[in-house]
Amino acid sequence: MKSIAVFCASSEGNDVVISDESYRLGKMLAQRNINLVFGGSKLGLMGRVAAGSLDHNGKVIGIIPDFLKTKEVVHPGLSELITTRDMHERKLKMHELSDGFIALPGGFGTFEELFEIITWGQLGLHKNPIGLLNINGFYDELIAMLKTMVRKELLKKENFDMLLIAANIEELLEKMYNFKPLPVPKWMNKEQT
Repeated sequence: MKSIAVFCASSEGNDVVISDESYRLGKMLAQRNINLVFGGSKLGLMGRVAAGSLDHNGKVIGIIPDFLKTKEVVHPGLSELITTRDMHERKLKMHELSDGFIALPGGFGTFEELFEIITWGQLGLHKNPIGLLNINGFYDELIAMLKTMVRKELLKKENFDMLLIAANIEELLEKMYNFKPLPVPKWMNKEQT
């Protein structure tokens, strides 16, 4: 993996472990020569993961929609800043530039990005690994809900298994390196993907 997109909060929250691990993820990506692709903000966990990479000479690509591009929001030290027309174009650009995706803790925006990229993978629109970094048990209830969806047969087990889950960065990156994508669904042909 040469580039990983990280979805996370523009707020820092109140859990110092989550904040510290966000920074450490950026640091580890830089140390492994993996470019960080993220939402471009200096605020919250976004700012922490970017700082972790930049402080260790990593390449950091910020992608931000035009309406959020203000001097107060954009991270000032980015290697590259890409401005998009809207949120959808931002996600498409993040997808284009990335070989994998990691969701850190976050709010509605993080969940929306995570579920859209999982759905794209399920539909065969990409074959990249998707990681959920469950820092300090943040995603325990979500994981339980996904297992309920499998139990109720509303989510296929193989699609649930596409989401690589780990509580620490090293384990998550190892799972991502070893990821084998599912074949394209039988009900889709190559032209539809």
